[in-house]
Amino acid sequence: MNKLKIAIQKSGRLNQKSLDLFAQCGISISNGDRKLVGESKTFPIQSLFLRDDDIPQYVEQGVADLGVLGLNEVLEKGKNIKVLRSLGFSNCRLSLAVPKESEYKGIQSLNGKRIATSYPNILQQYLLDNHIEAQIEELSGSVEIATGIGLADAICDLVSTGSTLLINGLVEVECILQSQAVLVSNNDLSAEKQDLIDRLLFRLDAVSAAKENKYVLLNAPNDKVAEIVKILPGMRSPTVLPLSTLGWSSLHSVINESEFWDKIDALKIAGAEGILIVPIEKMIL
Repeated sequence: MNKLKIAIQKSGRLNQKSLDLFAQCGISISNGDRKLVGESKTFPIQSLFLRDDDIPQYVEQGVADLGVLGLNEVLEKGKNIKVLRSLGFSNCRLSLAVPKESEYKGIQSLNGKRIATSYPNILQQYLLDNHIEAQIEELSGSVEIATGIGLADAICDLVSTGSTLLINGLVEVECILQSQAVLVSNNDLSAEKQDLIDRLLFRLDAVSAAKENKYVLLNAPNDKVAEIVKILPGMRSPTVLPLSTLGWSSLHSVINESEFWDKIDALKIAGAEGILIVPIEKMIL
């Protein structure tokens, strides 16, 4: 049977989180002794541990069928690959930053300036879109020190918490791109491999849906059930079960994480009692 080959960052912020995500999908991938190739005994998949900036090329050329990397790397490399899913981790942004003492008055302030970055293609397109003429200084690392040593007037770099900018006397002024880890694929796969990918995506979607929702159990007087059901539509509708106490019922449903606190407040006002919130491990829609 064919195996899917998936390229994963060999070290860095995406490595362990990628392995953890697949483990949640029941796919344990081993790369003991830091080998460059790993195997799973629970799913027909083989992992290739590579530099993240090499992954787009490997996927485009079919050396790997799939890859996990940041959206920023996908867009920067511009390879002919397909983004299948956003994976919900390693969130960051690609931003422009200037020395805090700069008199920045908008993007036009960068006209005629030098900007240091490891993402020249994304930056070039952004400058073109905003009609800015600036000189791009391409660096492979330590971009944040470029202004301090006189190499550039501004930088374009990945920002997570912003602490690195602060340490280097920089202030973020423009966000170019919101990025996170994504799953990408080759565009020319066999039907057998596409079937395996569909099975993998089913598992990933179940894990993702579980993270975005909570399971809620509550008790309510029967005369309040109809009002509470309107607050808790559930996946189809809430489950309503009679309690041993006459005139009371138990309701079971699902709340989206983004609506969680508003829903809980509304439930309490409507008369719900004994509200329990339980994490969901997997959720099949």
